[in-house]
Amino acid sequence: MIYTVTCNPSLDYIVRVEHFVPGAVNRTRSEEVLYGGKGVNVSWVLKNLGVESVALGFVAGFTGSEIERGVRAYGCRTDFIRLETGCSRINVKLKSDQESEINGAGPEIPAHALQALFEKLDRLTGGDIVVLAGSIPGSLPPDLYQTMQKRLAGRGVDAVVDATGELLLGSLAYRPFLIKPNHHELGELFDKTLRTPEEIAAHAKRLQEKGARNVLVSMAGDGALLATEDGQTLYSLPPRGKVVNSTGAGDSMVAGFLAGYLETQDYRHAFRMGLAAGSASAFSEQLATKEEVLKLLQTLGA
Repeated sequence: MIYTVTCNPSLDYIVRVEHFVPGAVNRTRSEEVLYGGKGVNVSWVLKNLGVESVALGFVAGFTGSEIERGVRAYGCRTDFIRLETGCSRINVKLKSDQESEINGAGPEIPAHALQALFEKLDRLTGGDIVVLAGSIPGSLPPDLYQTMQKRLAGRGVDAVVDATGELLLGSLAYRPFLIKPNHHELGELFDKTLRTPEEIAAHAKRLQEKGARNVLVSMAGDGALLATEDGQTLYSLPPRGKVVNSTGAGDSMVAGFLAGYLETQDYRHAFRMGLAAGSASAFSEQLATKEEVLKLLQTLGA
């Protein structure tokens, strides 16, 4: 089973304004509410691709109740921990001539709630996969992902880490199955600007030397690159299409990679599925459907 961990899930309130004017009354052209958080996105796309998962994390207040209701109503399994105080965050995403975001802080997470999450992870067994995705709220220890991986060590549980900076670097000692930085994040780890696939491949391999088994690097309009634990370096330009919404594209890439790998145990197929899924979400207002992913997969060739 795949378990996704989202420490700070959200309701994403997306509003579209024809020409936003600061300091004035603006009226929306359209609006919608989506269920957000990187791990939640991974579970959502896995569901679309026919792969079951369980979404873990923390929810609080009326917003938390709606997150849990909505994710379950879509058909995803959840096992969230409900907090006694606070409210899960609302993120406002304004789409106009420019895109702007206001992200909420989310609730304080007490020590006993974190212990409850640890106890859920302690039940994972060999063959399970845990996806640790996104940033850590300020009320949680900054080495949380390391602590989680340490608890899982030696039990045959594969970890996927989609994080940045020290949160990502600290996880490498526990040999995560997959990490997925984008090319900007990869460069920041080494205080460099990486421009070519060759430069990106060289630095992905440096992360493998630090412990990562597979490194999947998203490169926006320049495609993606995968350095595998069996020595392959795979690179591809993305499918053709118009980018509509990049939110969730990286999470979709993780979901597509996992779905492809579980299907065939083949890294090349997993890479192509990941690239197709990430692109399909980028080309859509919402997260990728299976039909959209398979259509783009056909355009990538063998």
